[in-house]
Amino acid sequence: MDQEHPAEQAPESPSESDPPQVSGPTTEPQSVFPPGLTARVELTVTDVDTAQAVGSGDVPVLGTPRVLALAEAATVAATASRLPAGMTTVGMRVELDHRVPTAIGRTAVAQARLAKVDGRRLLFEVAVTEGATTVAEGRVERVLVDRHRFVERALGTA
Repeated sequence: MDQEHPAEQAPESPSESDPPQVSGPTTEPQSVFPPGLTARVELTVTDVDTAQAVGSGDVPVLGTPRVLALAEAATVAATASRLPAGMTTVGMRVELDHRVPTAIGRTAVAQARLAKVDGRRLLFEVAVTEGATTVAEGRVERVLVDRHRFVERALGTA
């Protein structure tokens, strides 16, 4: 399934390592999101996915921002069916090594595995492959937040 999810950013916080300060769920994230959850998403590369198109370079291959968006889409998919009502996750930190180019017409597959839950923080290990070739790998950290309060804060209405 082709998916496009823009990279999400958490609001600035006093310390880079602190998650956004919003009210959390009454259920512990560890019980809602057990380590080991996985998801997989695919993208068949088109002209709009290239480094040329997204402004990250001048070559007609899968651009790094799209690789990141695909990896993040896999992390979102891993938690989507288990989110408590009114809650969502937002991206907080990314480490991604983009190692191999992917040509137009090829299919990139992102797989995410929830490796660790630390309070509201969810740490995923991600890999993007094309066939047997690892295109990119790294880690994505997301934070569980109250959706309504997060949006209010972003809009400055909180």
